[in-house]
Amino acid sequence: MGEAEKRIYIFDTTLRDGEQSPGVSLNLEEKLAIAHQLARLGVDIIEAGFPIASPGDFESVKRIANEVRGPIIAGLARTNREDIMAAFEAVKGAERPRIHTFVATSDIHMKHKLRKTKAEVKEMAVAGVKLAKSLVEDVEFSAEDAFRSDIPFLCEVFTAAIEAGANVINIPDTVGYATPWEFGEFVKAIRQGVPNIEKAIISVHCHNDLGLAVANSLAAIRNGAQQVEVAVNGIGERAGNASLEEVVMALYTRRNYLGFTTGINTREIYRTSRMVSTLTGMLIQPNKAIVGRNAFAHESGIHQDGVIKERETYEIMNPELVGISSNKLVLGKHSGRHALKLQLQELGYDLEGEALDKAFREFKQLADRKKEILDEDLIALVDSQVVGSGEEIYKLANLQVSIGTNISPTATVGLEIEGRLVEEAACADGPVEATYRAIDKIVKLPVRLDSYSISAVTGGTDAQGEVVVRVEIGDRTFMGRGLSVDIIEASARAYINALNKIAATYKEMVALPAVNE
Repeated sequence: MGEAEKRIYIFDTTLRDGEQSPGVSLNLEEKLAIAHQLARLGVDIIEAGFPIASPGDFESVKRIANEVRGPIIAGLARTNREDIMAAFEAVKGAERPRIHTFVATSDIHMKHKLRKTKAEVKEMAVAGVKLAKSLVEDVEFSAEDAFRSDIPFLCEVFTAAIEAGANVINIPDTVGYATPWEFGEFVKAIRQGVPNIEKAIISVHCHNDLGLAVANSLAAIRNGAQQVEVAVNGIGERAGNASLEEVVMALYTRRNYLGFTTGINTREIYRTSRMVSTLTGMLIQPNKAIVGRNAFAHESGIHQDGVIKERETYEIMNPELVGISSNKLVLGKHSGRHALKLQLQELGYDLEGEALDKAFREFKQLADRKKEILDEDLIALVDSQVVGSGEEIYKLANLQVSIGTNISPTATVGLEIEGRLVEEAACADGPVEATYRAIDKIVKLPVRLDSYSISAVTGGTDAQGEVVVRVEIGDRTFMGRGLSVDIIEASARAYINALNKIAATYKEMVALPAVNE
């Protein structure tokens, strides 16, 4: 195997398959922020979305294609003309556009979903690839549910797709059914059974239903796959996709054994993971490999002693390698704008102008309430600017909560609406519920709180609380996030953040209340 062949291409589908995670709904600015960060991370391909799915998806893919430079920008499309033309219109402004077209090839999908014969499916694949190739140079073809497909038929379809112009052929384990040894042999069989396979890159896309997506992806790479399709934090449909950070760091840490490299800047991994978690509202489990809070923590006295004496006794990776800073510089209320800018640059945030001004104002407000500002606080602060971006119909003006052992919790909330103040009060069994009831009295949207979670950004009694809520309206779910050293305030901000997203989507439903003079 030559040096060029050892390079593994990282195809990131966080913004397409990842956004299909239950309860995740990113707005355009959030998708754009993630795409820019993926470019800094060094992914080779960003699958920016499924343009035909909705006008919003089309517009976000188009913005990413027009504004994000570096990676290939791909748009997903079924093999029909309407899908492919929408994908082309969305990605054509990219430096390097790709159309990723797919059709199902398993018997169960062809019979029950497509209701097509094998000959018809092969014809659809060829027609789709030819149309895409007439529009862009770079075409990827995927056989949906490939692992449950008949291998001779799959080889026949892939051969025809490559002849039609496909640069990449993708082998998905769509339902996460494979085991590593099976999937490795499956990829090998495809490589051996497609006579023109050398004209295309072999890609794999593994789902995590049995917790084997990363292992299956690595087995595929060892058997000839040159591209791996992944998502940050492993998010995606059902149990998710192969985790970008786990695949990349497995290849890096075991490079002497495996012999493969990627173009990823590993020091951007933690920041990317944190941003995706923040913007999607999908919290990272503490024991998550590579990026979890406990990934480099040692509770056992024996482990602690070993790490103190020699890190490699119990750590196979340096946390700084993935961007978890060991910098002990702590900022406080006397720190200036320049010190903040330098520290943000150390964390990978190059802010200028109004963005830096806003960050500095929020930093000063936080410093008045929290003695020491740690790196995690700064990351949360800057990422919250992206979460809060977009139109804000409702702004938290004031909040007062009364609680006690022998009284009903009462909340008084003031919202600023079009520059004027509206206030309401409510009682409930708890302070958060009372706060939300008061907000509901003002906003009057037919919403239901689906989920509520809170976590501490750092340790200590003055830690910022990070609240994530999911709110349902009709058949749609919206995520909101709030950040404050006061957990009731953080809760209010998260709820208002979600309501603002709803108001921006359903403008016709928003009846602005009469305001107090």
